[in-house]
Amino acid sequence: MKLSVNTATAYAYTGTKPFIASQPTAVFIHGAANDHSVWALQSRYFAHHGWNVLALDLPGHGQSEEALCTSVEALAKFVADFLDAAQVTNACVFGHSMGSLTALELAATREDLVAKLGLIGTAVPMAVGDALLDAAANDEDKARKMIIDWSYAPASQLGNNHAAPGAWLPGNSLALMRRMKTGVLHTDLAACKAYATGLDAAKRVEAPTLLVIGEKDMMTPPKAAAAAIDAIKHSRVVRLKDAGHTMLSEAPSEVLKALWSFANLQTAQKNTIPTRRFAPTSP
Repeated sequence: MKLSVNTATAYAYTGTKPFIASQPTAVFIHGAANDHSVWALQSRYFAHHGWNVLALDLPGHGQSEEALCTSVEALAKFVADFLDAAQVTNACVFGHSMGSLTALELAATREDLVAKLGLIGTAVPMAVGDALLDAAANDEDKARKMIIDWSYAPASQLGNNHAAPGAWLPGNSLALMRRMKTGVLHTDLAACKAYATGLDAAKRVEAPTLLVIGEKDMMTPPKAAAAAIDAIKHSRVVRLKDAGHTMLSEAPSEVLKALWSFANLQTAQKNTIPTRRFAPTSP
C-alpha cells in the first residue's frame, strides 16, 4: 500500500491482502536502518488469518520517500499521519527496537490509534554508545558489523537457525542495512539516544502492552526494559531465553506466537509470562 503522507509517498506492506474495514488492524514498525521486511513472517501470518496488516517503511527507509525523521517524536507523528491517511484507529501496534520507541510515543500521544501495544527488543531509555555513533557517522560498515555482533545470540552467529535452515542470519541483516542510504543509520541511532521522555510516555500509556525480551540481547539488555515494565500500567512480558536483539529472525515462530496470542486476548492485565521456547510451528 502506498499513501501520500505529508506530500510524500509512504509505503506499508499489507501481506498481499486487501484492506477490509471490518477486520482488526495490526501495525508493524521496524528498527534502525531496517524496513518492513524484518516483519515478513509475523506480518504475513496476521494478514492471512483475519487481520489487516500495515508493516510500515519509516521515512527514508525502504519504499517511503519522505525525508528522514531525526527524532522519535517525529517518527511517531509520521506513523500517526499514515494511520490517519489510512483511516485506521484502535490498531494493535508492534515496534522493534527504534520502532518500539516510536510505538511507545505513539501510544502515549495518540491513544485513539493504539488499542494494544507491543514492544519488542526495547530499552527505555535506549542507550547508544559513543563508539557506535562515531562509527555510524564515519564508517558505516564498521557500525553495521558492530550491531551484528551485539544483536545475535552466540548460537545464531554460528548458524543455529531452525526456522530457515541454510540461511545466514547475520549476513541477511548486514545486507539489509547496506541497502539504506548513507546517513540513515546514524540518524536513527541518534534519534534513539536523544529520546529522553520515554519513561514519561510509558506512564501515560493506557493500552494493554506486551514486552518481548531476548535473554541474550546485548543491544537492549533485558534489564534495560525493567523501568518501562514498571511504568506501564497494563504490561505483560514474554522472555525468549535463546534469542538476542534480532529475535524477529532468530526466533520468528516464538515472536509470532507471543504477538498472536496477545493480539487475540480479550483483556491484558499486568503479569509476566514465564520464559519459554515455542516449537517452530504456526500459532
